Amino acid sequence: MNIEVLKGVGATTKNILNELGIYTINDLVNYYPFRYNVYNLIDITNDIDESLQISIKAKVESNANVFYIKKNFNRLTFKAVNNNRVFNVTIFNRAFLKKNITIGRDIILIGKYNPKKNTFVASDIKFKDFDKIKIEPVYHLINGLKYANLCKYIDEALHMELKVDEYIPTYLLEKYKFIDKYTAIKEIHKPSNINILKQAKLHLIYEELFTFMFKVQMLKNNKQKILKPVKNIDIEKVNNLITNLPFKLTTDQLKCVDDIISDLKSDKRMNRIVIGDVGSGKTIVGQIAMYACFLAGYQSAMMAPTEVLATQHYNNLKNIFKDYDINIALLTGSMTKKEKNTVIEKLKNKEIDLIVGTHALFTDNVEFSCLGLVITDEQHRFGVLQRTMLHNKGENVDILYMSATPIPRTYALTIYGDLDVSTIKTKPAGRKEVITTIYNNSQIKDVLHQIYEEIKLNHQIYVVSPIIENNEELDLKGVEELKNKFLLAFNNKINVEILHSRMSNDEKDKILNDFKNNKINILVSTTVIEVGVDVANATMMVIFNAERFGLSTLHQLRGRVGRSNLQSYCSLITDKDNDKTKERLTCLTESNDGFYISEKDFELRGHGDLFGVKQSGEMHFNMADLNRDYKILLQAKEDSKEFIEKKYYQDYKIYDKILKDIEFID
Repeated sequence: MNIEVLKGVGATTKNILNELGIYTINDLVNYYPFRYNVYNLIDITNDIDESLQISIKAKVESNANVFYIKKNFNRLTFKAVNNNRVFNVTIFNRAFLKKNITIGRDIILIGKYNPKKNTFVASDIKFKDFDKIKIEPVYHLINGLKYANLCKYIDEALHMELKVDEYIPTYLLEKYKFIDKYTAIKEIHKPSNINILKQAKLHLIYEELFTFMFKVQMLKNNKQKILKPVKNIDIEKVNNLITNLPFKLTTDQLKCVDDIISDLKSDKRMNRIVIGDVGSGKTIVGQIAMYACFLAGYQSAMMAPTEVLATQHYNNLKNIFKDYDINIALLTGSMTKKEKNTVIEKLKNKEIDLIVGTHALFTDNVEFSCLGLVITDEQHRFGVLQRTMLHNKGENVDILYMSATPIPRTYALTIYGDLDVSTIKTKPAGRKEVITTIYNNSQIKDVLHQIYEEIKLNHQIYVVSPIIENNEELDLKGVEELKNKFLLAFNNKINVEILHSRMSNDEKDKILNDFKNNKINILVSTTVIEVGVDVANATMMVIFNAERFGLSTLHQLRGRVGRSNLQSYCSLITDKDNDKTKERLTCLTESNDGFYISEKDFELRGHGDLFGVKQSGEMHFNMADLNRDYKILLQAKEDSKEFIEKKYYQDYKIYDKILKDIEFID
């Protein structure tokens, strides 16, 4: 059933829900909360820890006053009483609540109480019967969709006759004593108590991981059956290319090359991923693979997520093969129609051997004469559909993915279970370790002094903020504010520019090109700084509010510097001095090893940050967490393996749809 059958869902609300991927009643009830607020009421006393968030029941003692501190920032205050104690309540940016704060009204306050100042700084205020909201689901919302309305739609949907698809086989439901799927969905949205909520989550987590591992293992089984012509490669010529490179390949790089050559020469289609730390030299491995494919008489295509990165790869290929009789081309969206048509015609007539491109390679009019190898750089940036469109431009094409997200090998072998995994850990010779230091805001002059010293050497600086616009409540400075502060600090004598996600692709490409060509001294950006773009002259990375990023994200950002033989630096700025923040950030000062850091990220934070970008592709979980639920994942892997080997899935019609999806991806 479509969501229009719900009361209050007209054309406008339908479009808003569609933006969240909600088109049907089934989509709606499968739109799970991302967390829960669990409230346990207490009374305030002098012994309360002022750093802890608490929930109290209180009675309003005075009318509320609103103070407008500055534009888009206000403070609402009033008096309340709890446990015979009258205290002051403050809540920020909730001026609209003033009409609800009436003397004598019972309310629930959530926030922090300071016994010395007798003040309560609230993060939220509840006005309804608390017994009904002891466990409150929290959903991701977007503009135009109110929390109360979403809950109302979900509640109505749960009272309909729902057709709930159960993917866990009956024998496993009985083995693990799972509650039924309908009860699980109902309890996820309207928990009766903590224990039943845990059972509901366990059912849905296991189901997600079981079906995920089923897909992964079926994909691998299918791919192993695909035969292709063996590629005849002159290994001596490949070795000569490696010998004549202006640098020496590391042991890990050579092992990756061997893995790839072996795959190319096999009659089984290659499906390999090369996972390497930032700056480990994955690109040259891919370029050698393209050369090997050329020697066998096939064309190769390398797909990059941005024009800047595609152009960088193109120029590197031109440089490496300048003395070879190899035709290399670039295809991007910004090229003129005439330029594109020329490249497309040559590609079709096999007048091009190696091509690098962006999404422009996906278009229907791009045809290859004999495509033998597709390399997807930063593979997480492309969805399954996009990758499949390029793979299908040839017959049983060998496929190589490259990822700069280093993850522990045990996780990689599970998550990328349908792929063969090669790993590059060692960095090229001559690279210096990036020196990482933690500062607080009172030490900003030390950071500015270091920036000035680097600029005097004609080096360039990255500055990263977690947000685009200022957030006064969280005390975060956006990129515009930071740009103005740096211009002021250096008397407008240096060129400072900004980069963020709201800019168009053309604007972002221009800024990145200008920075690459040393027209910008300081680039102030959010985390959209492109992974893989080399600016050898950039020697310093400054990250504000570093505590707001996961370790793996911080390491990826740090990887934008230290890409030459110049000594590079990373400054992590934070005013958070709790033990957890110190432990996390200290990892970065102690190590430049992305694999070690990813292990720590799994321990301390979970997979959310580490795989955030990956989820823009095919791996997206509504309920599961790959770190927290890793043991469940391993069990689901074993169970799905048995499910496949004994062909039990043939008895479950519901798996026909999954098999069709797998067939499409493959």
